[in-house]
Amino acid sequence: MPDLPPPNLKLTVDRAALADNWRALDRLSGEARAGAAVKADGYGLGVKLVASTLAEAGCRDFFVAHWSEVPDLLDVVPAEQISVLHGPIDAGEAAYGIAVGARPIINSVRQARLWHEAGGGPCHLMLDTGMNRLGLPIAAIGDPAIAQLEVEVLMSHLQCADEDVVANDRQRAVFDEARGQIAHRAASLSNSAGIALGSGYHFDLTRPGLSLYGGIPRAELADHIRQVVTIEAAIMQIRNLEEGETVGYNATFTAPRAMRIGTVALGYADGYLRSWSGKGRMRSGETILPVVGRVSMDMTAVDLGDAPQLKEGDWIEAVYDLPEASRISGLSQYELLTVLGSRFERA
Repeated sequence: MPDLPPPNLKLTVDRAALADNWRALDRLSGEARAGAAVKADGYGLGVKLVASTLAEAGCRDFFVAHWSEVPDLLDVVPAEQISVLHGPIDAGEAAYGIAVGARPIINSVRQARLWHEAGGGPCHLMLDTGMNRLGLPIAAIGDPAIAQLEVEVLMSHLQCADEDVVANDRQRAVFDEARGQIAHRAASLSNSAGIALGSGYHFDLTRPGLSLYGGIPRAELADHIRQVVTIEAAIMQIRNLEEGETVGYNATFTAPRAMRIGTVALGYADGYLRSWSGKGRMRSGETILPVVGRVSMDMTAVDLGDAPQLKEGDWIEAVYDLPEASRISGLSQYELLTVLGSRFERA
């Protein structure tokens, strides 16, 4: 068989920027140490690449959501540095946690009992301080199954850390009071946005996620966080339009003049969603190339009027700075990362 040609899509992860972002967040965490949320395949960028980069930078605490995410991490970091946010929801998951040595994050009395029945050992405990999602209700703190846990990190999760609202202070106060009622070795409350709220939210361990990957949930982080992801696509075809001709599905774009457009190998199957239609921008060097018409599953059309030098087979870059991309597309910065598809050549 001949060698398979490379894809017409490239996703590049700037490992130096990723490491620098973790160092910045670790520094901003003050006396606390920074961990890393690497769930959802490292926010869509490849968990092995992400975790190995962060481990080399000095990170020692890695958080995933599902037990199915643990094996890939075990190839990169020690099991005791891996924490599973969803905890054990049945006996099989509890037994797996015991066998591999990864730490469950206990979220309920039922999960605590499952952990004890499987053999127990070091774990973390998540308190619900107001989010009403996962987490042990404050009223259940005194349950004997909770008292028997060997809690390494007592944690909670801020509901509105990206906003300046009283709920943040309320959650911090509830968490601070609860710390005195449960034996634990370390405490953790803040995600990326929470780090920017200041030292009162840092405790012993912070758990940044989005900002590791270039996201900026609060303005205070803007000067500290670098862009990590670059997306490029090849121009498959160039055509000249006459005034009045239309582009793409449902003819949502009509050429206001004679135009030169290019069709690139990037579409919503790759995570470049239809919300970019008529709004997105690509670039060649410093030249901006607006998206025209509706984004298709595998293709997007761009206006090449300001880039006469471009030809079929050339590569252009999607403008994908996360805060700006979120504003333009209407997608959250989290979605912009985690929707990226599997057809990219990744480096």
